[in-house]
Amino acid sequence: MSQGTSTMIARTRRSETDDRELLARIAAGGEDAFTELVRRYQRRFYGIARRMLGDDREAEDAVQTAFLRIHRHAAAYREEWSGATWLYRILTNVVIDHWRKRRRLGEVPLSATDVVGTAVNVERVDVDRALAKLPAEARAILLLCYVEELPYAEIARARGISINTVKTQLLRAKGLMRRYLKR
Repeated sequence: MSQGTSTMIARTRRSETDDRELLARIAAGGEDAFTELVRRYQRRFYGIARRMLGDDREAEDAVQTAFLRIHRHAAAYREEWSGATWLYRILTNVVIDHWRKRRRLGEVPLSATDVVGTAVNVERVDVDRALAKLPAEARAILLLCYVEELPYAEIARARGISINTVKTQLLRAKGLMRRYLKR
């Protein structure tokens, strides 16, 4: 094992331990632990929610709802899970609920007027529109894999599915993204 790999593994274990400790302290009523958890995950959560929902305000609402659920249900966290896995599961469930509610109401997921028309922004809009067309579960898995760089096993646990289902969903999502981006 290389030096870089062993350092990354040690950092990951330390982060998992820290997350577990923070969740235990939150369950015991530690507001400072909750503040630290929000500080640690707020940007990542917002990035996932924004990419899945395509709307800043809705992403902020989803992240806030996820943090409220984490705060309320911290005592339900089981240490057999990685802390990050449990947190991402809550976030992705909240975001998927928001997405489904929006679809039931017939709201459009992404507006062309959301972004100024520079070449880079046009490409970004194309990717965002392609992401918006994906089924919510496939989008969540794609983002957890390629944006958050979670391993398949963590994604499977976070979503409550098998590793093979993660692989299948990723394969379908990538195929759909290729098709949508060619149009």
